[in-house]
Amino acid sequence: MTTQANDEPEKVDLKSLDVAEEKRRELLRLFPEVRTEGGKIDFDRLKLTLGETVDVGRERYGMNWPGKAECFRTLQAPSTATLRPMKDESVNWDTTENLIIEGDNLEVLKLLQKAYLGKVKMIYIDPPYNTGNDFIYPDNYSESLQTYLEYTGQVDAGGKKFGTNPDTDGRFHSKWLNMMYPRLSLARNLLRNDGVIMVSIDDREIANLRLLMNTVFGENNAVGELVWQAKKGGGSDSGALVVDHEYVVCFARDLQKDSLGEIQLTPEPLDQRDSKGPYRRGRELNKWGSNSLRADRPTMFFAVPGPNKEDVYPIRPDGREGCWRWGKPKMIAAAFSGDIDFVARGNGVYTAYEKIRSTEPRRKPFRTWSDDVGQTSDGTKSVKDLFNGEKLFDFAKPTKLLRHLIKLGALGTSDDTPIVLDFFAGSGTTAHAVLETNAEERSDCRFVLVQLPEPTGRSDFKTITAVARERVKRCIGQMLDAESKTLPVGSSDATELGFRAFTLAESNFVPWVQDRASGAKDLETQLEMNVHNILPGRSPEDLLAEILLKEGFPLTIPVLAQVISGQPVTSVADGLLLACFERSLTLDTIKGMADMAPQRIVCLDEGFGGNDQLKANAVQIFKSKGIVFRTV
Repeated sequence: MTTQANDEPEKVDLKSLDVAEEKRRELLRLFPEVRTEGGKIDFDRLKLTLGETVDVGRERYGMNWPGKAECFRTLQAPSTATLRPMKDESVNWDTTENLIIEGDNLEVLKLLQKAYLGKVKMIYIDPPYNTGNDFIYPDNYSESLQTYLEYTGQVDAGGKKFGTNPDTDGRFHSKWLNMMYPRLSLARNLLRNDGVIMVSIDDREIANLRLLMNTVFGENNAVGELVWQAKKGGGSDSGALVVDHEYVVCFARDLQKDSLGEIQLTPEPLDQRDSKGPYRRGRELNKWGSNSLRADRPTMFFAVPGPNKEDVYPIRPDGREGCWRWGKPKMIAAAFSGDIDFVARGNGVYTAYEKIRSTEPRRKPFRTWSDDVGQTSDGTKSVKDLFNGEKLFDFAKPTKLLRHLIKLGALGTSDDTPIVLDFFAGSGTTAHAVLETNAEERSDCRFVLVQLPEPTGRSDFKTITAVARERVKRCIGQMLDAESKTLPVGSSDATELGFRAFTLAESNFVPWVQDRASGAKDLETQLEMNVHNILPGRSPEDLLAEILLKEGFPLTIPVLAQVISGQPVTSVADGLLLACFERSLTLDTIKGMADMAPQRIVCLDEGFGGNDQLKANAVQIFKSKGIVFRTV
């Protein structure tokens, strides 16, 4: 029996999210009138639809550099890679929602698009500062995954290697921009509407970074630049100035009032009492600073009833007529209700203060200058202390700085478990800071780290990613030891102190390559690979991780191993998806999965062993129950 077209299951899309296609669909949803017969976009009609809001001039304000067009092309090229689980390198795999991913962050960001689109509350990155000697990612995107596989020894070397960006290079700044632009663009997609991104940088590229982020995020979403004192004393005095500071450039996905957290002040005691009850003296109600004279704001100069019902005006200490901070209705109402504290200055003149009766803690915005968030030397020392005094990593950011930024960018929202992403993770400072912040603030942040496996030249921790994993493990160990009296290892809270480790690799499934089959023998080989299309050495856990990514599920989604009619089946997200990687499916297993009524089922093509009748039956059984059925 041969199957008809409608007897064939859908195929799992093994590519990451097609960003360009998603934007095309969104444009057609908003402007259906610009759709062409072939489903593309009529750009001339779109310009007519938008009218005068389209800038058609040749000269316009913007940022350009050599290679920018190629950046757009790489954004539009989906990744076919996968992330392989590293359970032996993980901590509390079954319960944690944290991730440490080893790989080229451009490829990893593409892979995260489906599962983490619009879910990240805060991104912090500490990219290369472009000193001329630091590690730089290649700006040749044509073989991005291939370059990574060669670099990590997963395939035979022969392509471009990752390296440095010397300042003698004619495209010194352009290479740095080509590295940053696609990564920032992909990162923006992952942010929630109230999400923020913070980028550490110094004077070398601060100007270019600010313009670049204006381009990617929009100038209207600029939050500002935080300046922190990176060192105190010491430093090279060979230049005209000794530079003590660095920057953190902050932008929002869509700047809102609640995009950023605030500092919570310790409530002051109510140390005075009147007929209404206890209160404390608040701010002076006479306006100070600019525009604080009657001549500046005549309507804010008026009389309010004083303690003896006499008229009280906002008179400054030097005798000049000033202004009130509040408008007339609010001032009069507060005076009559006894919520103004009048302090006599003599000659019938009073200073008026607001009476504060609430014990609720006050909040205020963070400031842009920070000199109390630690220095770079503290970050280096933090890593050394965890590794028994051994220096494994230079120029690590201090965890105090990161805790400060997490409070600003991730906490204080309605989300119970905000995600903090760092795709230039280095030695793992962000994860360290998230764990410490959770302990201090009783918060519930989750971290996702991505780091290229740069070699360290050591025999124990061969890559920086290995250093990061070990650092987080030791940090967790310290926290458990410190809390062992009240938080025994094995309790539900203790097991949340963990992470799942993954590594970037080529897809578990060998794709069909049309132009590879140039002859009968090649075609036979291709057909055989299409039937037995799983790479040697790949485990069911490897296959599941790829299916989760490509089907849009987070890598930490709960999964449950089950047995149906004697065959292993994995239930994802409480049965939302069932995955069966058996190579010899039975009709009983198919019926058993259908009876569980999931939304989606994924199986291997190989599982049907060429039995077209069994595949057709599976398609019809799942269709009758409204289940989406895909094979790979």
